[in-house]
Amino acid sequence: MALLEVRNLTAGYGRARVLYDAELQLGAGEVVMLTGRNGAGKSTTLKAIMGLIGRAGEVRFDTTPLARLEAYEIARLGLGYVPEDRRIFGALTVAENLEVGRRAPRADLPAWDEARVFALFPPLAAMKQRPGARMSGGEQKMLAIARTLMGNPRAVLLDEPSEGLAPLVVRQMAAALGELKRAGLSVLVCEQNARFAAQLADRAYVIERGRVRPA
Repeated sequence: MALLEVRNLTAGYGRARVLYDAELQLGAGEVVMLTGRNGAGKSTTLKAIMGLIGRAGEVRFDTTPLARLEAYEIARLGLGYVPEDRRIFGALTVAENLEVGRRAPRADLPAWDEARVFALFPPLAAMKQRPGARMSGGEQKMLAIARTLMGNPRAVLLDEPSEGLAPLVVRQMAAALGELKRAGLSVLVCEQNARFAAQLADRAYVIERGRVRPA
């Protein structure tokens, strides 16, 4: 049974429809890629799943229907979300950003804490007291993922993890996602860089003009 199941999902912004009857599944422990060009609807798909924009259709997470839930309620169920624009708190330090995301461990999953996310992203360990606003884009992306992991999610929606990053940071990000996969975390990753995501993905979907199909 799928951990995350999306059926006939339609979404958009105001009267502008962007997503048309999307269907996809994410299984427990899987890394699934959603790829497509800029503007195809990748980010919209993740926002719709999280309840951040108007939508119609069916979304279930661990058999729980999400249609009537707010984004914070969905997050409490164990579905984490890392947006493309990171959304870290610039005035807070790395340690404080991580503390904001902290939630109690889940009984059936390995626990994520500060030590473990620093092992995943070693550059963050050297800047615990640095404000988020004084970090590079790659460091902010690492922090955004680490903060989400501090919530001990069952699955993560990850939007464009390699977007705008230097090649060295992209390699560090790929290594980190490989570790998440080995840890058994389910990840739905939206990524324009198909080569980056293909290294890690078990399956893939392609989105074009708001329509999703298996790759």
